[in-house]
Amino acid sequence: MNQRLLSPLLLLLLAILFWVGIKTGSAPLSVLDAIKQLYAGNPSIESLILFEVRLPRTVLAALTGAALGLSGAVLQGMLRNPLAEPGLLGVANGAAFGGVIALYFGLSAQYLLFLPVMGVLGAGIATLTIFLLAGNNTTATTIILAGVAINSVFSSLIAMTMNYAPNPHAVTEIATWLLGSVANKSLNELYFAGSITVIGMILMMSRAAFLDALTIGEDTAASLGFNIAKERMILGLGVALAVGASVAVVGAVGFVGLIIPNLLRPLVKHSPSALLWVSALAGASLLLFADILVQGVSPTQELKIGAITALLGGPFLFYLVLNNRR
Repeated sequence: MNQRLLSPLLLLLLAILFWVGIKTGSAPLSVLDAIKQLYAGNPSIESLILFEVRLPRTVLAALTGAALGLSGAVLQGMLRNPLAEPGLLGVANGAAFGGVIALYFGLSAQYLLFLPVMGVLGAGIATLTIFLLAGNNTTATTIILAGVAINSVFSSLIAMTMNYAPNPHAVTEIATWLLGSVANKSLNELYFAGSITVIGMILMMSRAAFLDALTIGEDTAASLGFNIAKERMILGLGVALAVGASVAVVGAVGFVGLIIPNLLRPLVKHSPSALLWVSALAGASLLLFADILVQGVSPTQELKIGAITALLGGPFLFYLVLNNRR
């Protein structure tokens, strides 16, 4: 495929899926009529469904997918490892643990924004701990090992928290949230998580030149004037903000950051900077497609979006491992 056509085609696909996502639901909806009624000062049930239910859900799905796809591309470029993704380094589990704490103590029910705040805080702590463990020796291998250790610790903490939950209802709530879903999200959650996610994505996009320089080696990148440790900290902060905010609201959604960059890398001639934008677009499209799928398969007992991405990601991971062996 011509590289110049890739971005327009992904934008077109994203627009189509966004429109289908807005139209998908248990009740039929005329989007244009709903918009006209709202701006005419005569809000109807249709306009409330559109702006209070379906629009937050669809935008949040696209934004979360974009953040995860972009984060995967950044981590794979920074660590020069095609298997790297937010889940590998413990950033997603750090955000998930922050959300679990908010649910465990019931604070998310009292303060609506407490859940995303705790998610961002958990992701930030995970990222900071990784770099503290790595120390001055910030090689890719050291960061990966530190991330695997942090991932294991947060997984254990999540399991322990669920084990000591005060009642079965709390366990069910935590388990359901961990599966990941964009259903029943408010505009306030979208505004809060969306603003932090966008800041994180901008930070990651701004280091595109560093990722290109890193492909020819750390020593060469340093000779070009890049401060390796500083650049990695900025990228780590961007990943923590984007992943932390989105996971805190949506829940643990895995494998998007693994699947998307690996599929698109050959199409952009293995250029890390070119991979960033298209990974964000394709990640948004993948999560929108997954959300449309979960609504269509069983409207009465809706699947969780994390189950769909895991179902896609598991076989894809096996494929990558076998492909690398060959």
